[in-house]
Amino acid sequence: MLGVLSLLALAVVATAVVWQGSIWLESSTDQLAVGYGVPPIVQGAVIAAAGSSMPELMSVILATLVHGEFELGVGAIVGSAVFNLLVIPGLAALAGPKEMATTRDLVYKESLFYMLAVAVLLLTFSLAVIYYPLEGAGLQGEVTRALALFPLSLYALYVFTQYLDATEDEQQPDASVDRARAWRWFGLGLVVIIVGVEGLVRAAIGLGDAFGTPAFLWGMTVVAAGSSVPDAFVSIVAARSGRASVSLANVLGSNIFDLLVAVPVGVLVAGALAITFAHIVPMMAFLVLATVVFFAISRTGMLLSEREAWLLLGFYGLFVSWLVLESVGLMNVVPT
Repeated sequence: MLGVLSLLALAVVATAVVWQGSIWLESSTDQLAVGYGVPPIVQGAVIAAAGSSMPELMSVILATLVHGEFELGVGAIVGSAVFNLLVIPGLAALAGPKEMATTRDLVYKESLFYMLAVAVLLLTFSLAVIYYPLEGAGLQGEVTRALALFPLSLYALYVFTQYLDATEDEQQPDASVDRARAWRWFGLGLVVIIVGVEGLVRAAIGLGDAFGTPAFLWGMTVVAAGSSVPDAFVSIVAARSGRASVSLANVLGSNIFDLLVAVPVGVLVAGALAITFAHIVPMMAFLVLATVVFFAISRTGMLLSEREAWLLLGFYGLFVSWLVLESVGLMNVVPT
């Protein structure tokens, strides 16, 4: 029991470290966006999203290279995506004016592109099992570097579409911004985030050993929630300042970056990595459910109301309850 409490304390401290690094990183990305004249929608969907997704990217790289736990990194990505879709918009709406307006660009471009990202990542894992199966290992396969290029190419298309939007909505760069100083703070924030994420990964692995459950289950909660602090920070601040489009664009852009960049980068860095399809499918299934709920709520009336915000938080409560039941052995949807 003492060991579990120590691991939970480590997770809390690591989350605080990630939080501090994220503050520095987010502040620097905002300054860089203004300094380079980036339009607001692109700032939220690409600049802020990529910056706030650094903890998730680091979780995949550290879990894979340092601890040999690629599925923990994938679990952190999926759990973070669920957190971003259900918790962050809910908290942002409640912390702001109690409702947030959505736009057709967000619903029909960002949301639909995000749905495509979910499908492409699941397809990539399926191709790994079909064409690169591991002998005598059941539904296991290797995600190769060639397969990793598939989702990365889709992200390149996403960035290209954002670039086209930027050319249509030109903003003047702010010459008063010290870009060199902003880049230095960006680097410092990134280093601090790496330290915090390493603590989260170690806590997840330790909790998995303590409860005799796969580490990726804890990655979906401990690492995911801790690494999603930057996304929550950006979106809540944007919502409270009346910039709902930046808030929601950051959520979707961050998820797109996580699915199409963070996971493939782990493969490119480490080489071919094994995945267990029986572990991946339940995780992705709940992510699809969360995606459908988020899309339906954001589309109705082009408004996220206070009641809908509580509904999103309730769905996340179901997600956590499922993982808790899995961890204590009362459910076995995910084979151990």
